[in-house]
Amino acid sequence: MERILTYRIQKNDSGKSVHEFLRGLGYSRHILLSMKPDPMAVMKNGKPVRMSGALQEGDVLRITVRDESSSENIVPAPVPFDIVFEDSDLLVVSKPSGVAIHPAVSHPANTLANGIALYFKEQGIPYVFRCINRLDRDTTGLLIVAKNKVSASILERDLRQREIHRTYLAVVEGILPESGTVHAPVGRKSSSLIERCIDWENGDAAVTHFRRLCAFPLCTPVNNEAETSSGALSGQLSSAVSPSAPVLSLAELHLETGRTHQIRVHMAHIGHPLLGDTLYNPEGLPGISRQALHSWKLDFIHPVTKEPMHFESPLPADMSAVVNVPWQTGLNG
Repeated sequence: MERILTYRIQKNDSGKSVHEFLRGLGYSRHILLSMKPDPMAVMKNGKPVRMSGALQEGDVLRITVRDESSSENIVPAPVPFDIVFEDSDLLVVSKPSGVAIHPAVSHPANTLANGIALYFKEQGIPYVFRCINRLDRDTTGLLIVAKNKVSASILERDLRQREIHRTYLAVVEGILPESGTVHAPVGRKSSSLIERCIDWENGDAAVTHFRRLCAFPLCTPVNNEAETSSGALSGQLSSAVSPSAPVLSLAELHLETGRTHQIRVHMAHIGHPLLGDTLYNPEGLPGISRQALHSWKLDFIHPVTKEPMHFESPLPADMSAVVNVPWQTGLNG
């Protein structure tokens, strides 16, 4: 895949070297090194220029980056996913449950990476898989996939600097507090290759913000729409709920960090594990065959155009069936 980017040098960048200018945009050192063998990769005013070359106001810098071959060991295969947005620099896709992001020992094929590899193979385009944010295999919803080295480098920098804002929806057990923040380090559980835990000594810092959208009974329809709209949205239980009925909460969650299984571990830690999460809530309530977690919204700045980007993904059918309050259709567009 080839991408050509053109920049007109402004007054505030006059006097910078090509290297300094591109690094300021978010180009990694690896990208700059990869362009050195190609004399046509970096052009100033139509002529090749060294990375040390100086720039002046009004100069036109033309950058060419390309992938000559596709990702090794990622075999194109028909794997389901929905494209929400696509341009020359990125894809925003919505992933179904049961699909891992990329091949691993436990799932060497039939991953999102395999499906996207097929998508580009059918177009005859070499493609290297570069997924920016991650989701567990059974978590649904939005992901950003970069289409070239430059967009990947800039988006990865933005993710590290917490400039990509991710909003999740989760169904948790019990009545979640109206709002709060979990500050608890997450680390690998010593007895497991997969499971994570709160590790106050050796874990990585992890911060999750949550807000309760409503509370509702498990598998008990609520018929009074007016009561639900005024009561559930304010975080109060509808009067239709029996005192003995199991109660669930729909939570909106925002991540400051992106540790493996962070939301699942944090919600279990505060006593409100995700519905269906058999890893962190093995004795939990029935109602859904996976952890009830959905990547709902993504907000970020486009890596090249610098335009604000906002995307939403409808609540999937299995979670929608559990969230049995009439107003939840507002979560589906």
